[in-house]
Amino acid sequence: MKKEERNKGVTLATLVITIVVLLILSGITINYGVSNIKRAKIQNIKTNMLLIEVKAKEQIENAKFRLGTSFDKATEEEKTNRVNTAKTEFTGEEIVDGNIFNNNTKITTEKIKEDNTNNIYYYKLSTQNLMDMGLKNVKSDEKDGYYIVKYDLKNSTIEIYNTEGFDDEGNVAYSLTDIKQVRLK
Repeated sequence: MKKEERNKGVTLATLVITIVVLLILSGITINYGVSNIKRAKIQNIKTNMLLIEVKAKEQIENAKFRLGTSFDKATEEEKTNRVNTAKTEFTGEEIVDGNIFNNNTKITTEKIKEDNTNNIYYYKLSTQNLMDMGLKNVKSDEKDGYYIVKYDLKNSTIEIYNTEGFDDEGNVAYSLTDIKQVRLK
């Protein structure tokens, strides 16, 4: 009698276990990759906004230095001069009223204009404006979002906005202040 040879192949159970282990490993890897991409994106937008903030503050300081007095102690003529000096110092397209953005952006001027106080100005920065400020690798366009600078002359404060913002599971942060508070898991 001949001995029957047994097939020594992969069993169905072994194949299923191998596939399950590979699926678990790929799920962990994909989740890790997605969270790293999110972290890189928020860090990039935050860095760009901080660079723009520094350049805008530099322009405020230059205008204040030329004027030589604080806003509260200035006469009306000095205040007007400061506004005009600061406005010419700052590059970018001044946003007066209305929605200057295309329909495909997520933010409107109503979302960034909290008050109608005098001496608050909004500027839309183009990529060329950023290059003129010395920021050669920062883009301000439809694809990456336009950068907006809210310039409060009276209080000498700056707030930076991006029209695309950062979307963290439905909560969109547009301003630098809001983006600084985003904590990724």
